[in-house]
Amino acid sequence: METPPLPSPDRTPGGRPRVVIIGCGFGGLEAAQALAAAPVDIVVIDRTNHHLFQPLLYQVATAGLSAPAIAAPIRHVLRKQIAKGQLTVLMAEVTGIDTASSCVQMDGGEHLHYDHLIVAAGATHSYFGRDDWAKYAPGLKTLGDAFTIRRRVLTAFEQAERETDPVKRLPWLTFAVVGAGPTGVEMAGTMAEIAQQTLSAEFCRIDSREARIVLLEGAPRVLGTFSEDLSQRAKEQLEGLGAEVLPGARVTNITAFGIHYDLTEHQPDGTTQAVSHFLPTRTVIWAAGVAASPLGKALSKATGCELDRAGRVVVQPDLTIPHHPNIYVVGDLANARSYLDPAKPTPVPGVSPGAKQMGRKAAFNIIRRMKGLEPQAFRYFDYGSLATIGKRAAVAMVELPFTRKQVRFSGFVAWLFWLFVHVYFLIGFRNRLVVMMDWAWAYFTSQRHARVFPDPHALEPNKVLMRVDEAQPVPASAPPKVG
Repeated sequence: METPPLPSPDRTPGGRPRVVIIGCGFGGLEAAQALAAAPVDIVVIDRTNHHLFQPLLYQVATAGLSAPAIAAPIRHVLRKQIAKGQLTVLMAEVTGIDTASSCVQMDGGEHLHYDHLIVAAGATHSYFGRDDWAKYAPGLKTLGDAFTIRRRVLTAFEQAERETDPVKRLPWLTFAVVGAGPTGVEMAGTMAEIAQQTLSAEFCRIDSREARIVLLEGAPRVLGTFSEDLSQRAKEQLEGLGAEVLPGARVTNITAFGIHYDLTEHQPDGTTQAVSHFLPTRTVIWAAGVAASPLGKALSKATGCELDRAGRVVVQPDLTIPHHPNIYVVGDLANARSYLDPAKPTPVPGVSPGAKQMGRKAAFNIIRRMKGLEPQAFRYFDYGSLATIGKRAAVAMVELPFTRKQVRFSGFVAWLFWLFVHVYFLIGFRNRLVVMMDWAWAYFTSQRHARVFPDPHALEPNKVLMRVDEAQPVPASAPPKVG
């Protein structure tokens, strides 16, 4: 039996235009809130029931914060608009967009008419064509990813405690993070703190301080979007925490038993050569690649719009798709440019402030079009970049308001600034209070209260983790070096 369409396929009961927003991340949420005073009916569609504050997701993965501290139910965040009868929330996955009939298709077979469409579907992991690595090296985009990483990291220490053979124990106490952007740097620094401080007195057979945290980056330096001096400072702070940093390390393969990589090394004769290494490890975390949501391909198929190499939709100055002035693409799915200087448009980075500003601009342009006015080009205001390495260690590049001058600083002051900014932008007073209390407790005690995870056998029946008594296979092609 064919599933009937949702009610009011053409117009809402009040005859007002319908704005459909796909995704309730930073861009989608800002757009919904910016349309609160507009004479429109809004439908927000998201695969989950919560809005996630992704910049602190690594804190959930490393047991520093619980999930509710950085996530809020979408219905609660938008409850005032729901109570007014202006907004509907649907938990569903969008499977396609039919531009000919102006309908969004959902996973249950339903279709929903739109007058204006804002696509804020976000991004996912990219393994650069090696999707088979995903089961060995989970990325960090969702709460589910965070729980998976938390379970694997803590289980590795537990397996090391069970293992009586010192040689077989080493891979369990070796942790590799691939990618040295902000997420990779924050993960590596926090994992070093866990090993050095949080768990240091909680095991009998092992010393967690002997754990090896290795950060691999294919580029010549960590935090490539930061200035060279801050990049070097971040590397020094990571090494001060006990992490090993390997810039120029290009990953060639990942298995259940370790990671293969090539590292350019200087030879005695003065030349350089890429030398293959193998790092035995049971825990790899992927923070190297980002790909746009598959919905970008669906949009391209439906509209003929251009996609970049990462699958992002190339949008016009007003954030719309060519020949479709009622379809906006914002956030990580958009390849957008800022027109602060119309003569020299600049790329918009894939960060939360950019997504939020794009969401507001899309809503603003919808209102302008409804009034018969021309839409405006998007202008991105860069507030700077932040990355924390660990307790009392961070780097910051901050744009001063109205002057466009940049201030760079690192260390304890940058760490305090990072704390203030992230608490300020969290949604809800309760979340801010809980996060501040958890961070204060962790600062003075070095403890992490969220170190629990569900039974891995129930969640991963075909998991990669092997029992400590299982034989370890020899890699098919033994690499020339173990690093």
